Amino acid sequence: QVQLVESGGGLVQAGGSLRLSCEASGIRFSFADMGWYRQAPGKERELVATITSIGSTNYADSVKGRFTISRDSAKSTVYLQMNSLKPEDTAVYYCHAELINWRGRRDVYWGQGTQVTVSS
Repeated sequence: QVQLVESGGGLVQAGGSLRLSCEASGIRFSFADMGWYRQAPGKERELVATITSIGSTNYADSVKGRFTISRDSAKSTVYLQMNSLKPEDTAVYYCHAELINWRGRRDVYWGQGTQVTVSS
């Protein structure tokens, strides 16, 4: 069974911080490219940050300088450290995993999401 389980969401005031965690199971985590997406009500799901299997990162312009994505292979976990949070960061945040399976095809997995609410 493949599972991506997010945690760490919650309610925080503007300017505050949260750290999201995504624990992966059932996949070869060390080979997977990982990422975080978010979706606000009535809006399309958007990319927040990604980290490849070798640690290369990229971020949406809206979060650069505020968010940091990282991974811990020993724990099969990817993190999203969110600082200087703004109300516009309010969304459901989803963990994403992508890897090439033994047949040479792309496998994509999603977590169930965790709510982040930033108040004014």
